Amino acid sequence: MTRIINRKPSAFGRTVLACLPFVLLIAAYMVASDARLAINPNDKLLPSFDSFAAAIDRMAFEPSKRTGDYLLWVDTWASLQRLFLGVGISGLLALVIGVANGMIPYVRAPMSPMVRALSLIPPMAILPILFIALGLGELSKVMLIIIGITPMMIRDLQLRTESLPAEQIIKAQTLGANSWTLMLRVVLPQVMPRLIEAVRLTLGSAWLFLIAAEAIAATEGLGYRIFLIRRYLAMDVILPYVLWITILAFLMDWALQKLSAHRYPWFHAQGGKS
Repeated sequence: MTRIINRKPSAFGRTVLACLPFVLLIAAYMVASDARLAINPNDKLLPSFDSFAAAIDRMAFEPSKRTGDYLLWVDTWASLQRLFLGVGISGLLALVIGVANGMIPYVRAPMSPMVRALSLIPPMAILPILFIALGLGELSKVMLIIIGITPMMIRDLQLRTESLPAEQIIKAQTLGANSWTLMLRVVLPQVMPRLIEAVRLTLGSAWLFLIAAEAIAATEGLGYRIFLIRRYLAMDVILPYVLWITILAFLMDWALQKLSAHRYPWFHAQGGKS
């Protein structure tokens, strides 16, 4: 008898199983929504799909009467700018400091304890400090993302650097490689796929910090819009916005996964997670 841990679904079976939770979730929502609307047609907690369609059309395809902007696209562009800038700077800092911590003892001695301490600070706790010190503009929102995800990415890349086989480092030095060449030619190619994985793993946290910052101090953005209209209990707008954020995050994760698989196939062949 084949053990269940050794049985694998077919390609079609994997597709069906992947879609099944979403289908069940949508079905459960439709049943609950129909039940609430049957009791109160004006219920706002679980609006119908027709209400969602009308709200999406209003937010995405009709100009605002006040500003003339297409609000969904303006909010999306504002949020993505902040997110890409914050994650990009975080990735660069993590790569430089993580590799340096893993390779150079004189850098690791002072920096590693500091990074460890920073990674334990709840980023949301320092949000008021950022607004006081940096103002309510774009810098404070980007800095919250950087402070929130950079320390963990640094620690991840440091561990990856330190786990590289010592034989590789010794052989490279035997062949005449100096420290700079060693980091560029031996360490960096092996750390880059791990950097992509670290970015994928911290995307959820980056979105969380972005939404929180926009909710408190912003004039546009996906988080700003959600918290602006919550006072009207406009679930027909809030839920599509949440779904849109989820789709954007999924597309980013998918794109990074494909980039890693295409650029570093050896990493995935050796068991790199995807």
